[in-house]
Amino acid sequence: MASALKSVPEVESKSTVGGGVEDFYSEDYATEELTVTPWTVSVASGYSLLRDPHHNKGLAFNEKERDAHYLRGLLPPVCSTQELQEKKMMHNLRQYQVPLQRYVAMMDLQERNERLFYKLLVDNVEELLPIVYTPTVGEACQKYGSIFRRPQGLFISLREKGKILEVLKNWPEKSVQVIVVTDGERILGLGDLGCQGMGIPVGKLALYTALGGVRPSACLPVTIDVGTNNEELLNNEFYIGLRQRRATGQEYDELLDEFMTAVKQNYGEKVLIQFEDFANHNAFELLAKYRTTHLVFNDDIQGTASVVLAGIVAALQVIGGTLAEHTFLFLGAGEAGTGIAELIALEMSKQTKAPLEESRKRIWLVDSKGLIVSSRKESLQHFKKPWAHEHEPVKGLLDAVKSVKPTILIGSSGVGKTFTKEVVEAMASFNKRPVILALSNPTSQSECTAEEAYTWSEGRAIFASGSPFDPVVYKGKTFVPGQANNAYIFPGFGLGLVISGAIRVHDDMLLTAAEALAKQVNQENFDKGLIYPPFSNIRKISAHIAASVAAKAYDLGLASRLPRPADLVKHAESCMYSPTYRSYR
Repeated sequence: MASALKSVPEVESKSTVGGGVEDFYSEDYATEELTVTPWTVSVASGYSLLRDPHHNKGLAFNEKERDAHYLRGLLPPVCSTQELQEKKMMHNLRQYQVPLQRYVAMMDLQERNERLFYKLLVDNVEELLPIVYTPTVGEACQKYGSIFRRPQGLFISLREKGKILEVLKNWPEKSVQVIVVTDGERILGLGDLGCQGMGIPVGKLALYTALGGVRPSACLPVTIDVGTNNEELLNNEFYIGLRQRRATGQEYDELLDEFMTAVKQNYGEKVLIQFEDFANHNAFELLAKYRTTHLVFNDDIQGTASVVLAGIVAALQVIGGTLAEHTFLFLGAGEAGTGIAELIALEMSKQTKAPLEESRKRIWLVDSKGLIVSSRKESLQHFKKPWAHEHEPVKGLLDAVKSVKPTILIGSSGVGKTFTKEVVEAMASFNKRPVILALSNPTSQSECTAEEAYTWSEGRAIFASGSPFDPVVYKGKTFVPGQANNAYIFPGFGLGLVISGAIRVHDDMLLTAAEALAKQVNQENFDKGLIYPPFSNIRKISAHIAASVAAKAYDLGLASRLPRPADLVKHAESCMYSPTYRSYR
């Protein structure tokens, strides 16, 4: 130590500085050129305990804990309960008129008091879900550079190439079970937000804990920063990512490959890697490339497909018939559209024992160039080719609706206002109860609003959307629009993989998750016009989905946690994280 101090000018001549405290580490003499070591205390006690979000309880520390952990004087004298803290926080949040202000307040709470954050989210899920996730998280990502306070995950950029394993080791938690990763190229319906896409993995993992009960310490948000093609961000002085155009091709592939290898090396075979908001071309390729070697799941392709299939299976209780007796038309043939279409076809095949190719013929897709038909096959991207059926070319959506006469219309285009009055009226003209799913996020990108769907169909539509809409009163009757939100599926799905120790994701797990969700919809929900159960029961729903997914993993021989529990629903519930405060010795 002495030799280090010799290099600090005049240090020996001043015994006490900075308010009479001896400057052991030369920090009072440090300049930008003179480096110091950032010493820290590792035991959470006293002042450091109040600044540790994992253990901080704020005013809820009792008298005994305040004595045992050197908190006397660091807190006002009042001892509060977690329930009172929750009441106060909800009161404060409701004072904000702007959703983004609520989002920032929630993120501040997560960084200050983790258990209180999750208690709020679990107990007030219907009110807070649109704040911590869609639609508000979209605006948060757009402004992430301006509202950025503390890093909440790992930022892995091209600068870390060759050192990704070291970067993963910098993360303080060692037993990570779920990683949500994005490269920010296709954030919701907002496009390329580069490094600022971090809001999505952070939000998704908050839901993994609140809705699925996966421990916060087992969750790791990751953003892979390969640049951005968004000129506005590149010219924004507050942008927090690499200021360069997106890397593609070999450079991109090598970085992703190093990441995937390092994750498995650091966290083992059973860590779930969820791909989130990658652009179409990368999303399909990454899923195809790693699904045989890693436990991977793409929420945009597979999670969306599972939740939409669940809504359709539930809607059949109202409109009648089997899946194979209905005709489906999609607006949008990207990762969400083709992912949903494929899962519907798989379920249809399972029910009818018909070949997959046969089932696909009940499903039609419209992209920006019109109906996908066999005469266009040569120019189509590979993931669209299975949907090119024999039919004369049709340009727009309205003509496709009139020609195909679908019973179920699904929007996954990312383009708002595309389900026009004419389109909805056409659907209503040949369907007693047309099913209209406007799935694009955020709300501004929704193909139509709930009010438009109900009004234009004269109150006959069965409607669900990707973003939330308020109840609609039409001719004296109140309709409650359902939300085809992936949050119904992925938290329970991930929990099922974790508790079974699954090593791979199989399509049958997605089908079983959809069936488990559909079973949770009751007659009371149908009477209100809902094809999804209320979010207030989401933890119970997640436990049932987790049990179904885990059961399928055991059946397929993909589970590694043995022996198999006798009651998987009870086992799932027992594994769920509880956000209530712990007592400290």
